[in-house]
Amino acid sequence: MWRNLSEFYISKEWRSFREALIHERTNKADGILYDEYSGKPLLKSYDIIAHHKQQLTLQNVNDFSISLNPENIMLVSHQSHNEIHARFGYTQGRKVYYIYGAPCSGKSSWVESVKGNSDLVVDIDLIWQAITGGRKYFKPNALKTNAFDLYARLLDMARTRQGRWERAYIISGGARKGERERRVRELGAEPIFINTDQETCLQRLHSDPERSDFKDQWAGYIADWFNAYQE
Repeated sequence: MWRNLSEFYISKEWRSFREALIHERTNKADGILYDEYSGKPLLKSYDIIAHHKQQLTLQNVNDFSISLNPENIMLVSHQSHNEIHARFGYTQGRKVYYIYGAPCSGKSSWVESVKGNSDLVVDIDLIWQAITGGRKYFKPNALKTNAFDLYARLLDMARTRQGRWERAYIISGGARKGERERRVRELGAEPIFINTDQETCLQRLHSDPERSDFKDQWAGYIADWFNAYQE
């Protein structure tokens, strides 16, 4: 049925199963879902990871007694998930996460809060900052080819699992469904949607000193993303 893990993670079956599990395990007394590893509240939908106790592989993904078995799933935060993998030695098949959402939705901030020192972060804004040696959102046209060539090279490292990193976080807009799912399949990634509304994105833009000289430009990026977004 599923030829790879990425197809499983974007399937209707997995999404429906995951949503039902979250609903079932949400505490009825206070309406809060608790991390089943740390016990802490899980307050953001994008920070809920459905962890397979028996690791999911190409060999067992189509065995529903493993891939879609509630008894084989723990609902945990991304940080707990990383700790579980480190503590119990889940070394086979390093994880790639495709983090998508609108500009100013909080993608980079969330990755910064959960990544480890040995994780690979692929973020076009950080690449621009690295090659210009200047401000994060300063993007001269003369270096556009260089920036996107480096981004493509890092994507290829994630796709081929080149290097010794533990996890890779690919930060992208991902507004269009077809392009997003193609990239998820190519990377063998698990998608994570940072679901932030347009008003909040604009509020963050206007309060961000790093974007103070680029506000109109970024407001246009935000509007374009929401106009293009496909669930």
